[in-house]
Amino acid sequence: QVQLVESGGGLVQAGGSLRLSCAASGRTFSTYSNGWFRQAPGKEREFVASISWILGSTAYADSVKGRFTISRDNTKNTVYLQMNNLKPEDTAVYYCAAGARTYSARDYTSYPYWGQGTQVTVSS
Repeated sequence: QVQLVESGGGLVQAGGSLRLSCAASGRTFSTYSNGWFRQAPGKEREFVASISWILGSTAYADSVKGRFTISRDNTKNTVYLQMNNLKPEDTAVYYCAAGARTYSARDYTSYPYWGQGTQVTVSS
């Protein structure tokens, strides 16, 4: 079993920054990808970013490209999402996910393991 624990959410003004962390415990996923997704009220869960554990290759949604950066620390089994120049439309619950194959890392249904979510609120 895998447990994912997110932290780092909060309230920030537009233009500000936050860094989300996702610490994994239990089984490791050295051959899989980790991802960040978000879900705003009344909207579907959407892909934000992903990173492959071995090569560290990354992918981003167009809406966050150039503002968000996903990274990982293999020694700590932790994945990060650095969010800069935040906008009110970034307001959502952000979820960390693990266990997807790299070729399907944008698809939330590909992930068997999820964190509990952390709220990010960006005020205008």
